Amino acid sequence: MSTTRRDLIRRLRLLLVLATATTLALFFAYRGVHDDTVPLSTASTPGIRAVDTARSALRQANAVVRETGAEGDTSGEFLTQISVAQQSLALAASENVTGLTGRHDVQTVTGLIAVYSGWVERRGREPEGSPLRAAFLHYAEKVLGLEAEAGTEGDIMSRLDALRGEQLAEARRQAAFPWQLWLGWCTVAVLYAVLCGALLETQRFLRHRFRRPVQLRLLAATAVCALGVPVLAWQTLSAHRAMTDSVAGVQVPPAVPDAVPEGAGEVRGALADAGFWASLSDLIPLGGAVVAALALWGLWPRIAEYRFRSQR
Repeated sequence: MSTTRRDLIRRLRLLLVLATATTLALFFAYRGVHDDTVPLSTASTPGIRAVDTARSALRQANAVVRETGAEGDTSGEFLTQISVAQQSLALAASENVTGLTGRHDVQTVTGLIAVYSGWVERRGREPEGSPLRAAFLHYAEKVLGLEAEAGTEGDIMSRLDALRGEQLAEARRQAAFPWQLWLGWCTVAVLYAVLCGALLETQRFLRHRFRRPVQLRLLAATAVCALGVPVLAWQTLSAHRAMTDSVAGVQVPPAVPDAVPEGAGEVRGALADAGFWASLSDLIPLGGAVVAALALWGLWPRIAEYRFRSQR
């Protein structure tokens, strides 16, 4: 008695199970990396750069106060830098990197900037030579966090440093590759290899049993697997490298103010296509369904043929 029909059914079941398992493993492993690429590129790193810009603008504003006389304390350059700092903090709050805590910190810093500006304005209203000018500058720089005895948690720079540290910790979490992702991708690799092997073995079986050189539908299913999974895996590796490079790029605040926008541009460039590649996760179930359908389409006619033979 021929066992061909039973062998075909066994192979079909195996292919369907492997296609389903590989699709699920690939979907979750792929999403595990790419779900964080868009937040990292559009929120976390821009939020960090916004804080860097605010820090730089406040330092430049204070430098204007120190370098100019009474007429320069509320000059256009000073007000411009204060405006830049406030706008940057508003951007940092809108990115919502660290949630409610981060927004509260930004609101606190914005209030302290108003206090700092108030001391600077009071200094500017004093005539040249007044001892109050030095006192008001001392109070302003103490609020800002540039005085020698500053550096406590209450001044502007210390709060910005703490906010930046929280944002950087979130960016590192997003760019990390924990053991769960390693396990997920190792599972994908094993299932992918077994699925490709099962497809090739099934084609060899059909060629040997039915004397046909190739089964086009199974060949198409093999091609989808052979091309799709490696492409997605390679892009995931590239995305992870770009995420790591982006976090490394914002690890340390730029020493030169002009380097802030340059560094922000480099980060955006590294993850420019993050949204597109993240959206491909929705096509993974479709690809798995195509592989399963091609396997079913390729084997079921033969199974049905042997069913009819056994009924004769």
